[in-house]
Amino acid sequence: MESKRFTTVDEYVAAHSGAAKTAIVAMRKLVTQNAPGADEVISYNMPALKFNGILLYYAAHTNHLGFYPFTTAIRQYATELEKYDTSKGTVKFPFGKSLPSALIKKMVKFRMQENLEKEMARKAKRITKKSAPKSSSKASPQKRKATKKT
Repeated sequence: MESKRFTTVDEYVAAHSGAAKTAIVAMRKLVTQNAPGADEVISYNMPALKFNGILLYYAAHTNHLGFYPFTTAIRQYATELEKYDTSKGTVKFPFGKSLPSALIKKMVKFRMQENLEKEMARKAKRITKKSAPKSSSKASPQKRKATKKT
């Protein structure tokens, strides 16, 4: 496949054929069904799901479908992933074999919860920051004017 810049997941799927396309379509269905409210995007020229930030990526390679659910999900499900080739942030699912639907579903749900918690923490931090009294060592312009008049 030639190097092409994709703008939609549909374009990405259409650019593939055979086992790669079958795996992409199966992964797309699995992840989108299990991530309600998430948006499909292309990021780093790969299909990705976005829900309060990127949830995961997936991409077709020569002999496998790469699944990139971030390091935390891989650590969380390390025991169940032992039969697959993994690295810090990657799981390789070989073409021609069924995707482990139950495991992928759990990983997607885990990532959604993780991103939701991060977003809630960011919002709480913003609220705390806004409600905190501002402290300044400098006098306000009004106070400076009043001081100069005397």
